[in-house]
Amino acid sequence: MSQFWIYFQIGLKHVLDIHAYDHVLFLIALTVPYTFKDWKRILLLVSVFTIGHTVALVLSVFGIIAVKVNLVEFLIPITILITALYHLFTAGKTAKNDGLNLIFFVTLFFGIIHGLGFSNYFKTILGGTATSKLLPLGEFALGIEVAQLVVVFVALVLSYIVQTVFRFSKRDWALVMSAFIIGVVIPMIIESPIWNR
Repeated sequence: MSQFWIYFQIGLKHVLDIHAYDHVLFLIALTVPYTFKDWKRILLLVSVFTIGHTVALVLSVFGIIAVKVNLVEFLIPITILITALYHLFTAGKTAKNDGLNLIFFVTLFFGIIHGLGFSNYFKTILGGTATSKLLPLGEFALGIEVAQLVVVFVALVLSYIVQTVFRFSKRDWALVMSAFIIGVVIPMIIESPIWNR
């Protein structure tokens, strides 16, 4: 049980780390157009992210895939930007359809990219063979999922307060938050080490 708690906590801290706010930014960008009544869709999106993250870690742990850190650090804010732009331009449009769309694929892609970004650290904290890392990987993934649900819940509560107390429309909330996220993420892209050659 203590080993479970160790890797579960690493997963929690991985998402909730104040210095790694890109993860939180993506989750906020993802949930901007939704409310509590959309909980099934939100849960699906968050789970798609976790699946992508876990698959990338598994592929990395088994040595099947490796990507340069600079490229990963560049792609993470790009996926946040795509998500925020999508919600900026679709704010106030008719309800999102329930099928797979751009956001599902971007969410999966972000999960894969973010998992690759974390894979080097994950491999250093775990010794042993690749197969012995599978159980800790599952425990870590569970910690990520719980932390993401906490972030999403807080974002939805904030959205609810702004829309009910301050009388923001759902459309205005999506526009303001998407624009804010774009403003935060563009400097991350500009300052990416990928431009230094």
